[in-house]
Amino acid sequence: MKSLKIVVVAVGLLCVGAVQAEDTGLALAKKSGCLACHAQDKKVVGPSYKDIAAKYKGQSGAEAKLAAKVKNGGGGVWGPMPMPASKQVSDADIQTLVKWVLSQ
Repeated sequence: MKSLKIVVVAVGLLCVGAVQAEDTGLALAKKSGCLACHAQDKKVVGPSYKDIAAKYKGQSGAEAKLAAKVKNGGGGVWGPMPMPASKQVSDADIQTLVKWVLSQ
Protein backbone atom coordinates (compact mmCIF):
# COMPACT_ATOMS: atom_id res chain seq x y z
CA MET A 1 0.00 0.00 0.00
CA LYS A 2 2.85 2.36 0.85
CA SER A 3 4.52 1.76 -2.53
CA LEU A 4 1.23 2.48 -4.32
CA LYS A 5 1.05 5.87 -2.59
CA ILE A 6 4.62 6.61 -3.64
CA VAL A 7 3.82 5.71 -7.26
CA VAL A 8 0.70 7.92 -7.24
CA VAL A 9 2.65 10.86 -5.83
CA ALA A 10 5.48 10.37 -8.37
CA VAL A 11 3.07 10.26 -11.31
CA GLY A 12 1.33 13.38 -10.01
CA LEU A 13 4.63 15.24 -9.79
CA LEU A 14 5.56 14.21 -13.32
CA CYS A 15 2.23 15.51 -14.62
CA VAL A 16 2.72 18.83 -12.84
CA GLY A 17 6.20 19.12 -14.35
CA ALA A 18 4.85 18.46 -17.85
CA VAL A 19 2.12 21.08 -17.42
CA GLN A 20 4.64 23.63 -16.15
CA ALA A 21 6.94 22.95 -19.13
CA GLU A 22 4.02 23.41 -21.53
CA ASP A 23 2.97 26.61 -19.80
CA THR A 24 6.55 27.90 -20.01
CA GLY A 25 6.89 27.01 -23.70
CA LEU A 26 3.56 28.55 -24.64
CA ALA A 27 4.31 31.66 -22.58
CA LEU A 28 7.68 32.07 -24.30
CA ALA A 29 6.08 31.60 -27.73
CA LYS A 30 3.56 34.34 -26.92
CA LYS A 31 6.17 36.68 -25.44
CA SER A 32 8.59 36.18 -28.33
CA GLY A 33 6.04 36.82 -31.07
CA CYS A 34 6.15 33.27 -32.44
CA LEU A 35 2.35 33.01 -32.47
CA ALA A 36 2.16 35.70 -35.14
CA CYS A 37 3.22 33.05 -37.66
CA HIS A 38 2.72 29.70 -35.88
CA ALA A 39 -0.05 27.93 -33.98
CA GLN A 40 0.02 24.70 -32.02
CA ASP A 41 -2.31 22.73 -34.28
CA LYS A 42 -2.81 24.59 -37.56
CA LYS A 43 -0.76 26.30 -40.25
CA VAL A 44 -0.80 30.09 -40.05
CA VAL A 45 2.04 31.71 -42.03
CA GLY A 46 4.43 29.00 -40.92
CA PRO A 47 3.77 25.38 -40.02
CA SER A 48 1.99 24.30 -36.85
CA TYR A 49 4.09 23.20 -33.91
CA LYS A 50 2.53 19.73 -34.18
CA ASP A 51 3.65 19.49 -37.82
CA ILE A 52 7.17 20.59 -36.88
CA ALA A 53 7.32 18.02 -34.06
CA ALA A 54 6.10 15.27 -36.41
CA LYS A 55 8.62 16.16 -39.12
CA TYR A 56 11.60 16.08 -36.76
CA LYS A 57 10.46 13.24 -34.49
CA GLY A 58 13.31 10.83 -33.82
CA GLN A 59 15.88 12.77 -35.85
CA SER A 60 19.23 13.11 -34.13
CA GLY A 61 20.37 16.70 -33.95
CA ALA A 62 16.86 18.05 -34.51
CA GLU A 63 16.95 20.21 -31.38
CA ALA A 64 20.22 21.93 -32.36
CA LYS A 65 19.09 22.32 -35.98
CA LEU A 66 15.80 23.95 -34.98
CA ALA A 67 17.47 26.16 -32.37
CA ALA A 68 19.83 27.48 -35.06
CA LYS A 69 16.86 28.04 -37.41
CA VAL A 70 14.98 30.00 -34.72
CA LYS A 71 18.01 32.10 -33.88
CA ASN A 72 19.27 32.79 -37.41
CA GLY A 73 16.11 32.44 -39.49
CA GLY A 74 15.81 30.39 -42.62
CA GLY A 75 13.56 29.29 -45.40
CA GLY A 76 12.73 26.77 -48.04
CA VAL A 77 11.83 23.88 -45.72
CA TRP A 78 8.12 24.66 -45.35
CA GLY A 79 7.55 26.84 -48.38
CA PRO A 80 8.68 30.13 -49.87
CA MET A 81 8.03 32.33 -46.80
CA PRO A 82 11.30 32.74 -44.87
CA MET A 83 11.38 32.68 -41.09
CA PRO A 84 13.02 35.82 -39.70
CA ALA A 85 15.92 35.62 -37.28
CA SER A 86 15.08 35.85 -33.59
CA LYS A 87 18.12 37.74 -32.35
CA GLN A 88 16.16 39.32 -29.47
CA VAL A 89 15.36 35.91 -27.91
CA SER A 90 18.00 34.51 -25.55
CA ASP A 91 19.70 31.20 -26.33
CA ALA A 92 18.21 29.71 -23.15
CA ASP A 93 14.70 30.76 -24.20
CA ILE A 94 15.27 29.38 -27.71
CA GLN A 95 16.29 26.03 -26.23
CA THR A 96 13.16 26.00 -24.07
CA LEU A 97 10.98 26.91 -27.06
CA VAL A 98 12.49 24.24 -29.29
CA LYS A 99 12.10 21.53 -26.64
CA TRP A 100 8.48 22.58 -26.17
CA VAL A 101 7.78 22.58 -29.93
CA LEU A 102 9.33 19.13 -30.31
CA SER A 103 7.14 17.86 -27.47
CA GLN A 104 3.91 18.76 -29.29
